[in-house]
Amino acid sequence: MTSRDELRLLPWSGPDGKPCFLSTDDDSSRLSRLADILETTYLDQAAEVLDHAIELLSLPESDPVDLRAASADLMEALGQVLRVAESRGRRLR
Repeated sequence: MTSRDELRLLPWSGPDGKPCFLSTDDDSSRLSRLADILETTYLDQAAEVLDHAIELLSLPESDPVDLRAASADLMEALGQVLRVAESRGRRLR
């Protein structure tokens, strides 16, 4: 079992919005693999959201509704990517 300071921050929150952690010595456990897949998905989605925002901002006149939606998507993606970065940073040796 990993020590308290080696718990893995998972890429999802609990029902109350608090962070979830995993304690395991097995990086290939079912839950570890699920977290890895979700982290990769979040990073891929963030890249897509960024590409869309860049396209939107390159238009001569962007619709304010579209800009607001893109901003909301960027905020969500940034939050997910920051959680992935924090989780991976904690696991660096």
